[in-house]
Amino acid sequence: MNIAPSAETRPISYPPRRAVTAWLFFDWAAQPFFTLITTFVFAPFFASELARDAAAGQALWGYATGFAGLCIALLSPLLGGIADRTGPRKPWIAAFGALLVLGSALLWFAVPGATTAVPIALAGFVIATIGAEFATTFNNAMMTRLVPPERLGWLSGTGWAIGYLGGLISLAITLGLLAADPHTGKTLAGIAPILGLDAAAREGDRFSGPLTALWFIVFVTPMFLLTPDSTPTGMRLSEAAQGGLGRLRATLAELPKLPALGRFLLANMIYQDALVALFAFGGIYAAGVFGWQTIELGVFGILLTVTGTLGAWAGGGLDDAVGGKPVVLGSIACLLFACLGILSLGADHVLFVIPAAPAVPGDGLFASVPERVYLGLGLLIGLVAGPLQAASRSLMARLAPPGRIGEFFGLFALSGKVTSFMGPTLVALATSVFASQRAGLAVLIVFFLAGAALLAGVKVKRAP
Repeated sequence: MNIAPSAETRPISYPPRRAVTAWLFFDWAAQPFFTLITTFVFAPFFASELARDAAAGQALWGYATGFAGLCIALLSPLLGGIADRTGPRKPWIAAFGALLVLGSALLWFAVPGATTAVPIALAGFVIATIGAEFATTFNNAMMTRLVPPERLGWLSGTGWAIGYLGGLISLAITLGLLAADPHTGKTLAGIAPILGLDAAAREGDRFSGPLTALWFIVFVTPMFLLTPDSTPTGMRLSEAAQGGLGRLRATLAELPKLPALGRFLLANMIYQDALVALFAFGGIYAAGVFGWQTIELGVFGILLTVTGTLGAWAGGGLDDAVGGKPVVLGSIACLLFACLGILSLGADHVLFVIPAAPAVPGDGLFASVPERVYLGLGLLIGLVAGPLQAASRSLMARLAPPGRIGEFFGLFALSGKVTSFMGPTLVALATSVFASQRAGLAVLIVFFLAGAALLAGVKVKRAP
């Protein structure tokens, strides 16, 4: 059974361009959390400076990611159903945005050498992750009221591209002005950190948390001011919660009757988990295998974010032209190739067995062949990650039953998070058992293969 939004549930008229532009800036506002904290700055700093060693840091970060994912998985469909019944999404975005701000700001207090550094870092990360993911869920639920169905691919892809651009600029600010090499005391721009930040105490890396919080507050404001929200239904929160629980049970029981939607949600559950884990551990992996510090990781992040921006923009047009399913499958194929390539690399070899001279201090950025290959594979990941996520979001909007977009975007968030405690946890367990970062990363290949196999059987009805 194929499901597409019906004409009678579409708005008679869509809001003006300024309202859509303001909505797009949510991705710009939220992306620094994923760029600075989960991938390129704070996560590698945690593994290299706060944890006992890189493998232990990868394991702890994986357990924290898994716990946050479990919380999100349990609550997403319920909260989405409540939002459908009460109407407006903005109050939910504001509430969970506050958690994003609070958790990010806490990271400043993770001081190297302090006995409380690791607990503070992990607690702040979990709180901010829950806030970021839930705020994104309710922001996504506004999509179908902003543009016609045939423009959903453009809307989703443009949002991801603008988000990547925001992440790129925030990363450039961090590297050029805030985070310095602890040995030289200089930032990538060759200056001492501004605001009196102490390079030896890694204050520039820790400041990525407060910067993320401030960035979100400033740039999410246009969405609250200019983008129209759903009309309140007048239903009380307690009634909505009770109805949401009943509707959630009915929805889960209904999924077998919606094979295309159910299969897509299962596929999304698996491949999104792998993608989240790949980004979560990519910087940590490079820090452990190649010894990359903030500058190397930051330059890597800038280059990856550039390809991500280009990929998301191109992917939105490709989505509208050929459909979300081919875009997602092609992206997964590229990610499988990248994962296998990364597994074949070591500090002194490529393709598992071919020797390569390791980097020597003073050789400059990405001087060794393994580092350059890792850089190239990272750029490929950035190029296809945006289209995969954007096409998945627009595909969900096309498949969701009319009038229940918030509820099914809650299930969409559930499908993206219900195993998110499994992926990072399995990566963490494999890393711990084998004392190898490479063993942990190998888990993701299985997830990508399973997700692609499930998605291949989904039949999607294109919007007219």
